[in-house]
Amino acid sequence: MRVFTGIQPSGDLHIGNFFGSIKPMIEEQDKNEVFAFIANYHAMTTVNDGEKLKHLTMQAATDFLALGIDPQRSTFWVQSDVKEVLELYWVLSSFTPTGLLERAHSYKDKTARGFTTNHSLFSYPVLMAADILLFSPDIVPVGKDQIQHVEIARDIAIKFNNAYGDVLKIPQYRVDENVATVPGTDGQKMSKSYGNTINIFGEEKQQQKTIKKIVTQNVPMEEPKEYEGCNVYNIAKLFLADKERIALEQRYKQGGEGHGHFKLYLSEVIWEYYAPYRQKREYYARHQDEVRDILHAGAVKAREAAGDIIEKVRSLTGILY
Repeated sequence: MRVFTGIQPSGDLHIGNFFGSIKPMIEEQDKNEVFAFIANYHAMTTVNDGEKLKHLTMQAATDFLALGIDPQRSTFWVQSDVKEVLELYWVLSSFTPTGLLERAHSYKDKTARGFTTNHSLFSYPVLMAADILLFSPDIVPVGKDQIQHVEIARDIAIKFNNAYGDVLKIPQYRVDENVATVPGTDGQKMSKSYGNTINIFGEEKQQQKTIKKIVTQNVPMEEPKEYEGCNVYNIAKLFLADKERIALEQRYKQGGEGHGHFKLYLSEVIWEYYAPYRQKREYYARHQDEVRDILHAGAVKAREAAGDIIEKVRSLTGILY
């Protein structure tokens, strides 16, 4: 079974990225054929500085490798190294009703938050559809907020197939209910767009400073505290085994500790959890040529995998090549 996933290089990787997509992707390598890419074209909706985007793209590749993507078992590449995706994006645009894009939750949410409205933001779901459909995956793991984008890809594929026959595979989305939405420091979904992230890599003191900003209730130290609605607890439980989680719940129930104590505990848990990944990252940070070679080799594999679909699309739509 082929599993497809990607992530934007629009900023530092955070624990929402890790539990929402990276960790499940790494685990998939033991069971299925994984296609994973760095979506640098998508990142252009928020990153306008060319040098910054180059830096973030290499940073994301370095981080992915450190966190466990295995180029020997998976196909791992940068989106812009497979130009066929832009060709399919344009073809699929002809099968995408404007109303379908106007109903996209992500577009409406970002415009409501003051993002500049432009064509790239509006047509983002079409490019995402091209990303997916070009490689004929069986499964696309997503968070709940991304389900609609896969549904849009399905709708577009069906419209194309209605015109030209059974060409594009109709993908299925999969949501892990346990980690579909990772809370940020303000309790909303953790997202770079919301500025509420806890980064995976970086300085320990900066991470502690960020965790101290997590929004919590104002409860006297001596009183018991609710853990189920606590942002600190809901982040911490992602890292904890059952025994550790139950022990933390008991600390909440018995009182005598403030939320500051729980924030300090969370800092220690996160720092210790990512220690082996930091060591691996240091290696790749010192060997960026090796990272580039891995990405180039992955792009070759990706283009080969996309070859049959793009050739069929060109032939059926009359595109000379």
